Amino acid sequence: MGSLNLKTKARLKRKKRIRKHLGGTQDRPRLSVFRSSKHIYAQVIDDTHGQTLVAASSLDKIVKEHPKFENKIAVADFVGKLLGERAVKKGINKVVFDRNGFLYHGRVKAVSNGAREAGLDF
Repeated sequence: MGSLNLKTKARLKRKKRIRKHLGGTQDRPRLSVFRSSKHIYAQVIDDTHGQTLVAASSLDKIVKEHPKFENKIAVADFVGKLLGERAVKKGINKVVFDRNGFLYHGRVKAVSNGAREAGLDF
């Protein structure tokens, strides 16, 4: 963690503290959200096997082909709905939400709301 700025170091410290207490199992996998300055990524992970079961991001073809979004929160909401639909299609209904050290606010909250609307329970 040598060349990281203070904000990133603080987020990684929060992430480590959060991950001590939550993990994804086969019957209740972990929904992890990562946001960069331009994009948002979300994936459903089974930590017992170390496998990503479902993933969606703002770089997906479906999102890119969609008509222009008004802002990044709208993109995040769409990504959450997309992830939720893919998870429900695979038979995943219950997840544990992992905000990855980010505040539950803005785009991270929009992803969770979109996933809830698509039918995920957490």
